[in-house]
Amino acid sequence: MMKRFFFHCFVALMACSCATESPEKQAASKPLNVVYIMADDLAYQAISAYGSEISKLAPTPNIDRIAKNGARMDAVYCTNSICGPSRASILTGKFSHDNGFYKNVDGGDFNGEQVTFPKIFQANGYETAVIGKWHLGTTPTGFDYSKVLTNWGGQGTYFNPEFCINGTDTVTESKRHSTQVIEDDCIDWLSSRDGDKPFMLLYQFKAPHRDWRPDSMYHDLFTDFDFPLPSSFDDDYDGRIAASENMMEIENHLNRRDMKQVPPPGLSRKDSLRWLSYGDKGQFWTPDDSLQGETLKYWKFQTYIKDYLRCVAGVDRAIGRVLDYLEETGLSENTLVVYTSDQGFYLGEHGWFDKRWMYEESFKMPFVISCPGVIEPGTVSDQMAMNVDFAPTLLDFAGLPIPDQMQGESFKGAFNGVNEKPVRESVYYHYYEYPIWHKVQPHYGIRTSKYKLMHFYYSMDVWELYDLEADPNEMNNIYADAPKSVVSRLKSELDSIREFYQDDQTLAEMKLMTDTVITRVYNEPLKMNK
Repeated sequence: MMKRFFFHCFVALMACSCATESPEKQAASKPLNVVYIMADDLAYQAISAYGSEISKLAPTPNIDRIAKNGARMDAVYCTNSICGPSRASILTGKFSHDNGFYKNVDGGDFNGEQVTFPKIFQANGYETAVIGKWHLGTTPTGFDYSKVLTNWGGQGTYFNPEFCINGTDTVTESKRHSTQVIEDDCIDWLSSRDGDKPFMLLYQFKAPHRDWRPDSMYHDLFTDFDFPLPSSFDDDYDGRIAASENMMEIENHLNRRDMKQVPPPGLSRKDSLRWLSYGDKGQFWTPDDSLQGETLKYWKFQTYIKDYLRCVAGVDRAIGRVLDYLEETGLSENTLVVYTSDQGFYLGEHGWFDKRWMYEESFKMPFVISCPGVIEPGTVSDQMAMNVDFAPTLLDFAGLPIPDQMQGESFKGAFNGVNEKPVRESVYYHYYEYPIWHKVQPHYGIRTSKYKLMHFYYSMDVWELYDLEADPNEMNNIYADAPKSVVSRLKSELDSIREFYQDDQTLAEMKLMTDTVITRVYNEPLKMNK
C-alpha cells in the first residue's frame, strides 16, 4: 500500500518539474480534489441516469451530469440500510459490528477517535470540510471545518434548521430550506478555502428524508400529471412472514404529517401531536370522506411520491450549482466527484416507503462518479461493491495509504482496467434495529449475482431465498423449494463471509445487540465535545 503511495508522489513530482507540459497534463499532475455528495434516502429509482419510469417523469439532470462525465455503477450495496450506521461504514470502511455504530436509536456509539478517510486526507495536507447532515451523535473529527445539522436528533429540520459549527457554536438558519442553506454554505466554503491546498469536501443533504417537505419553489411541480404505480405496489407478502409484519405501508402507515394534513383548530399541543401521529401504528384515516379503499391508497401514493420527488429536485439543483462552480473555476479538471445516498429507499415498491430491508430497493445504493483522465465518460459498471468500499476507493484515487483496519476494498480498478476479475463475487448485509419505527426484523444475508439468501432471527427463525434472475421483484420466496445443493452452497458462503469479517456471533449475542440501549446526545454541541 505504501509503495503505491510513494509511486504516486514520484509521478506527481516528475510532472511538476516539466515546464512544457500541456494544460491537461498539468491538471493531472496536481493533487486530486474530492467532492463527495450524499443525499439522505435518495433512491436509485429517483435518478434518471438509472432509467426508471418514475425518474423519466422527474429527471435529475445534474446527478446525471456526473454519470455522463464519468461512470454509473449498477451493483453497489449497503451493509446496513439505515442512516447513521451506513454513514459510519462509509467513513470508516468497516462493517457496523466493527465500527460500533449499528443502530440509529438506542444502540452502539460512533467512536470519533477511530480512523476515517477524512482524517487520512487531512493528515496528507488536504483541507477538509463536512457540511450538512452528520447524524452520528458525536462531533465530527478529521475536518478543518464542519457545519452539521443538530436538531431533531441530528436529523435536522427542513425549515429553520439548526447547525453546529466546528463542534461548539450553533446557528439557526431562519426562514430558509435546509437544502438551500447547505448549498450556499458549500459554495461559500469552496470560495474561501486555502487555494494552495487540495481539498476534500463532504456535501451532505437532509433531503429527501421523511417527512418530505420541499422548498416552496417546487410546490407546483408535478401537479399536472400522476406517477405510475410500481408493479409490486399491491404486494400481499405471501410466503414472506417478516415482510407481512412491517409497518411502512403507504396505505396504512403514513401519518397526517407525511400527508401535509393540518390538525383541526382548537386542539391542545398534546392532542395535536396525537392527531398528527395517526398512521404510525396502523390507524386508518382519510382526509376526505369521499376517498376510500383503492382511491385513498392511490391518493396517498401520489401525495408521497410527488413531495419526495420535489425534494429530490431541490437536491439536484443544489448539486448542479456546485458542479457549475467547479467548472467555472477550472477545478473540475482535477476534482473527483461522487454522488451517492446513505442507502436505498422504497418509492411504493411492495407498497412501502422507508428502507431497512435487504430487499433490493433499500439494499441497492445509487453511485455515480467522475474523475477526469481516469474514468472514461459514459462508463457503466456492473461490478459489485459495498459502502464499506467507498473509503478505500477514494483514498486509492488520491494515491493515499489505505489502513489495514478498513474492511472494504478499493474498486478503482473497475474503471482503469486493472481488475481482471471483480473485487467482490458477493455482498453481505446485517440489520439490527427492532422494533423501532417500522418493525423490521433483524436479519443478515448474502447476495450473489443470481441469488439472495436472508435469515430473520429476532422473534422468528425464518429463511428467505430469491432467484434474482427469475424474480427480480423478490415476490417468491423459494427457500423451501430450491435445490438443497443451492441452499447448502449459499449458507456455506454466508458462513464464510461472516467468519471472514468476524461477524459470526451467536443468535443470542446478536439479539443482545438489538436489545442494548445507549442514549446519545445529538443536539447539544458542547456536551458532544466532552
